[in-house]
Amino acid sequence: MDHDAMDLAEARYELVISVDARRSGEYDDVDKQRMRERIYRVLEAAFSHAKVARDAVHMEDRGDGVLLSVAGRIAVTRLLGLWMVEVHENLRDENRGLSVPLGLRVGMHVGPVRHDGRGISGRAVDLACRLADSPLARRLLDAERADLVLVTSQSLYEDVVSSGGKFIEPAHYSSARLELKEGEVTAWFHLPGRPAPEIPTAAPAAPDADRADDVDGVDDARDVRDVSDTRGVDDVRRVDGEDRADAPRAHYTVHGDMSQHSDNVYQQPVHIGRITGDAGRRKG
Repeated sequence: MDHDAMDLAEARYELVISVDARRSGEYDDVDKQRMRERIYRVLEAAFSHAKVARDAVHMEDRGDGVLLSVAGRIAVTRLLGLWMVEVHENLRDENRGLSVPLGLRVGMHVGPVRHDGRGISGRAVDLACRLADSPLARRLLDAERADLVLVTSQSLYEDVVSSGGKFIEPAHYSSARLELKEGEVTAWFHLPGRPAPEIPTAAPAAPDADRADDVDGVDDARDVRDVSDTRGVDDVRRVDGEDRADAPRAHYTVHGDMSQHSDNVYQQPVHIGRITGDAGRRKG
């Protein structure tokens, strides 16, 4: 029996690693090629120093990053520990003297992975990629002026990171809830060589935009807010006193001013919002 052929039809339980470059769209064609060369030097040197055999690693090029899966025979602690240390040190070495340092976002998750002639697939692959590409990972990398941010799944943190190990410090990770396409998940964030990062309370920008558009000339840093309606169903009533059993929970990302009004009765004319421009100035 051809065992290799049989394996192609089966899922293998592997560590998936998604590596993305920060602001890759800002590189021109020449610099992008150099950026890609740096990424591969950083990753391949780290595998060599961590003594991870090349045949244990599947590697796919993603243009502005790399997608990898590591065979189950390699201890995950070695990748989370020694390999991450080497990636960080190699990256710092590459960045010396660069006017625009290379920044990397790394997402990790362990789960079933399917291999075929074109690469790898599966929910484990999707999650690792989503973690690396999350708005919060982007925001932390910029806000902390870091070279590298690692994001692990909840299960990877619980099964491996939380127990510690060589070069693995659970206390240096911070958790946050992320809204992904597949739903809400918990992720753990780590900045190698630093204490646990402080997780911002405001909602980060959408993944496909580095910053929000200006609204009426107001600075978005002050006006982009996260507003959640945390009331239970029992708290939402009609005017006539009947329960609204179908009332949904609301979640908004708001640009500028916002008011939420539900089932109000106004006895006098009211103005909701703000007046801007000449209309808002008092006449002498």
